[in-house]
Amino acid sequence: GEKVMPKMNVFISQPMNGKKTEEIEYEREQFVKDLKKYLGEDINILDTIFHFAEDVPSLVYLGRSLEVLAKADLAVFMDGWENARGCRIERQAAKDYDIPTLELNGAWYPCT
Repeated sequence: GEKVMPKMNVFISQPMNGKKTEEIEYEREQFVKDLKKYLGEDINILDTIFHFAEDVPSLVYLGRSLEVLAKADLAVFMDGWENARGCRIERQAAKDYDIPTLELNGAWYPCT
């Protein structure tokens, strides 16, 4: 039979600082819709919204994110990523570990 290509695993790096979970989830949902139009429907979005039982330091979130990033075929950086320390570190890690990246500004154009 035909070989089915595994879906591309996409990691989304999203600035979250000072935002409520609902806001983050809503923004992400909208973003994923656009991303699927942009890249094609056949992608698997890796889950990077973690619900911890108690307040944990941001660095713990970042550690968890990097674990997920390790499974990615592509890392996509949402608008404002360069102002968010976690996103900057995720991008540096992606670059250093040869994971392709796509940096987007608000209007769905890759940053140049």
